[in-house]
Formats: sequence, C-alpha cells, structure tokens
Amino acid sequence: METIGRDLREMQRIPLAPAHVDAIRAAGTRRRYPAGALLAEVGAPADRFVYVEEGEVEVVNPFTGERLVPSTLGPTQFMGEISLLSGGTWTMPMRAAADTTVVEVPRDAMLRLMAEVPEMSDIIITVLAARRRRQIESGDGMLVLVGEETDRGVRRVAEFAARNRIPYRSHPLGSAEARTVATSCGTHADAPLVVFGRDLVVADPTPEAVARLVGLDQDLPEEDAFDVLIVGAGPAGVAAGVYAGAEGLRALVVDDTAIGGQAGTSSRIENYMGFPTGISGADLVWRGEVQAMKFGTRFVMPRRVAALEELDTGGFCATFANGQRVRAGAVIVATGVQYRRLPIERLAEFEGAGIYYAATENEARFCRDTEVVVIGGGNSAGQAAMFLSRAARHVRLLVRGDTLATSMSSYLSSRLEADEAITIEYGAHVAALHGDDALAGVTIRSAAGERHLPTCAMFVMVGAAPNTGWLSGLVALDDKGFVLTGQEAGAASPFATTRPGIYAVGDVRAGSVKRVASSVGEGSVVISAVWNDVRGGDRHGGAR
Repeated sequence: METIGRDLREMQRIPLAPAHVDAIRAAGTRRRYPAGALLAEVGAPADRFVYVEEGEVEVVNPFTGERLVPSTLGPTQFMGEISLLSGGTWTMPMRAAADTTVVEVPRDAMLRLMAEVPEMSDIIITVLAARRRRQIESGDGMLVLVGEETDRGVRRVAEFAARNRIPYRSHPLGSAEARTVATSCGTHADAPLVVFGRDLVVADPTPEAVARLVGLDQDLPEEDAFDVLIVGAGPAGVAAGVYAGAEGLRALVVDDTAIGGQAGTSSRIENYMGFPTGISGADLVWRGEVQAMKFGTRFVMPRRVAALEELDTGGFCATFANGQRVRAGAVIVATGVQYRRLPIERLAEFEGAGIYYAATENEARFCRDTEVVVIGGGNSAGQAAMFLSRAARHVRLLVRGDTLATSMSSYLSSRLEADEAITIEYGAHVAALHGDDALAGVTIRSAAGERHLPTCAMFVMVGAAPNTGWLSGLVALDDKGFVLTGQEAGAASPFATTRPGIYAVGDVRAGSVKRVASSVGEGSVVISAVWNDVRGGDRHGGAR
C-alpha cells in the first residue's frame, strides 16, 4: 500500500544540483557552529533552511543527551523538516557532532527560491516528506505520551497527533521508559504525561495545547485578510487549497479536528485512481496538504468557525471559537459530514474509551486478540472491518438492512463475505452498552432476539450528518441540512450557494456523490469561480 514519502534510505542521500547550491549560498548566510552546539531545539520556530558545507549534524535524544539515530547529516546535505513549509516548529533537536559550517536561508526567502526553482523544490520536499515518514514509522518523535492506554485525555492527544501526522512515542504507565521520561522532566512517575522534547511539559494535555507547541494552531493577525477561507480539511478542502495556492490566491484552510476529514479515518482506499495497491485516506490527504503548502496555502487547526457574517463593505468575516476573526473575499464550505451518534444510553460515557469513530493504527492497537464490533453498511464501515481483522481476533459487522449491495462497493462487500475473521449480521443493532470506566460489552438485538457480546471496542460508522450549523442561516440548506448549490440555489456555478461569494464542495453539498475522488474534483474546479470572484473585481474584502 502507498505511504507518505519515498524510502528515506533512498532519498536522504540525493544531493542538490550545483546550481541549487549556488542559489542557496546567494540567498543565505554562512555560519559556523562548534562541536556540541545546538542548531535546532524542540519547539523553536522552523524559520530557516540549513545547508551543510562542512562537518556533521546529528539528532539528539533530549532525555539522555546521546545521538538518537545512527545516521547523521554531512556535507552536501541539508537540515529541515516538513514544518518549514507551514511555519511550524522543529520537532527534532539537532546538534553539531563536529565543528560544522552551514549556510542558513530564512524561511520566507527559501520558500521563494523553491517556488522559482521547481527542480530544487522537488528534491527538498521529497526528502522532508521521507524524513517525516521515518519519524512516524520508527517512533522517534519528540512528542512523548505516557499513559495513553488508561488516560482518555492522553488518548485524545494520540489520536490528534496520528491524524495530523505528528510523530510521537507512547509509553505504558509504569514502564521503565515512562519512569525515565518522568525523572528527566521532574514529574511524578505514576501519572499520565504529555511532553514535547524534555522541557515542554503539557500541563493540560489537549489537542489544542499540542497543536500550539508544534505550530499547527498558529496565531493569525486580528482580522487578517485572505482571498479565500476554506472551512474543512478533508479531500475537497485540501484540493481547493492546492488549486487556490497554485492560482496565486492567498488561502487559509481551517479544520476543527485534523487533516483528512472523514476520509482521513479510512485505513485503505483502493478505488482512487493512481494507487493500484491502495492508500490510506490520511496519507492521501496529507500528500495534498504538503502540495498546498508548497504553493503558499496556510493550514491552521484545530480551529472551529463559530460564526460567519457578510460585511457591508463586501467579503466575509469568520469568527473562530477562540474569538479570533479573519476576513476573506470568498468562503468555501468543505466541512463534510460526521457519523451520527447512536441513541444508546451511556454512549458519550464510553466515547474514547471503547467507542470510536475512526479505525486507524491508533485504535487498532487496543483491539489485539479481541472481538470488536463495527456498525455501518457503507464503504467506511467495510474498510474498517477489513483493517481491524488484521489485529482483532474477530470482527462483527452489524448492518441494519438486509443487504450491502446498495451502500457498499462490490469489491469490498465480496471481501468481507469471504473473510473468515469477519461476520456480517443483517437486521442487527446494538441496544445497550456495558462496562465501568471503559466499554466491556454490548447487547445486540436482532430478529432472533437479544444476546450479550463481550467486547472492548465498538466502531460507529453509520449515517451522515452535515456540519453546517456554523453557517448561521447565510445559505439555503435542504431538509437534511446539506448546502444547496447550482441550479437548486439559483446559481450559475454548480458549487455556488444562495449567497454570492460562498461556495460548497464535497460531502456537505446537497446532491454530491459522497466519494473521495468526486470531492477532490469539486475542490479543484471550484477555484476558477472563486478566482473570478475575488480577482475579477466583483467582490472586495479579500487580500490583494
């Protein structure tokens, strides 16, 4: 299955061309670091690109002070992380292993240079993506979690980090690794803990706090102005971000959870063109995010739009849940849908402690050698069942209807029926939940009656409720809450709403196909209408 970035062992040694190096030297400043000097500290702004001319640079284990990984960077190689594109922070401490001479280029100047020299940009971005892939796969991330298996708050941080491709390490409470981390940070050895590097202990372990540390939730100037505000970072929103940036629009993408939207919870997408061996939804959309950042599109999350208003002077003003406001000449609604919460007593009590709305590696770790329940009859539920069957002893797929033919792709339903580790129960649903602090079992009700099933995990992937409450009546919705566009909205563009300057793409749009490929297409095509809106002189209020 396709993954993010190419193999680091292949990519880390590809040198820049002599012309690229000359351009870097012309744009940068030569600096010399003595052996032992830090070139990058965890949590510091990733504000420069560093090309190594002489010497050696190593990654440091902040808890021991020793070299963390065996490989180092030498002459003709460069320091950098994918956060260079977004203006985030360094996530790996870097130290001169010997007296080292480098050329440092400020971030803004480097991004301009990469835009002017696409061949150099290709090499740099591919290497940065490969490094991030290695961090994720090897568990070398400087975000360290202790007690994920017992503490719901730490588990929420783990889910946020995994979905946003933030590398992290997780240690069980009471383990030797956990005690080492606690001793180094000066905290209690038996308490849950979230720490970034060694010194940045997160007192309130929330996704918002972690996002600020790694530079995902960046401060924006009050009432900052953009050409287009894209609300939602699923396939449609990220595709819009790619094309907006490519067309020279100043674009901001915000999401209240993570990159990927509902597609980001899909463990394996096999029917997206160009990926014959399949790709996870998170990896697919992450590639799009990197592509959009290359063109200058900004991403901020978790950031929820609480209200949207049209300005008398033209354009729109969005108010976020934290009270901050931004202006935009146009708005693209790409908030997608969310799985419906089942009307079962104690559901909220077990959310995050046995009740899940995504099936990724993060959740699968808690399902090993157990029997799990998946609820739903669509592709997402089928993909989750297939994925979880690799870790769980058995997967029970509960479908309210009497067939999968109308809601699931044929290739997927055929695999489910042939897999001995998966049982499909038609006309069945969960009637009750059982457990103390975490889910321990469910009551399944069907035509045959009721029975108790011991389980520690239930995955809910049913229904599609549109995320449109924040629109404050600005645009017309259908009777289910989906945004009306095109002819139904009396608009010329198929993605225009009843309010000029506001567009809707992807699953949130009434009548959309509800497939990743169609969402990507809609997000790409809508930018031509947006460009005419904000650059054609019809509207005002966006950045110029």
